[in-house]
Amino acid sequence: MQKAINALKVRKNLGEILEEVYYKGNHFVIKRGEKPMAVLISMSEYEAYLKQREVDFGVFNEIRKRNKDKRAEEIEKDIEETIRELRKG
Repeated sequence: MQKAINALKVRKNLGEILEEVYYKGNHFVIKRGEKPMAVLISMSEYEAYLKQREVDFGVFNEIRKRNKDKRAEEIEKDIEETIRELRKG
């Protein structure tokens, strides 16, 4: 479950909030005023995020390598065509 919480409440109740994150799997969006500033998630979720990010960037880097000799316009055209084909199917 995702909850919004202000920074002052986090400071006053950090131990309680950490237990909710760790044991209940809750997420907290920490705000200052009405502006969201950070998110508090469990360490296991953060590690999973980092692993997925590494995989994603590996894919991006592979795409960059395969297309290093192509112009940006050519790549954009290929992407648009692929999106159209995916939306049809």
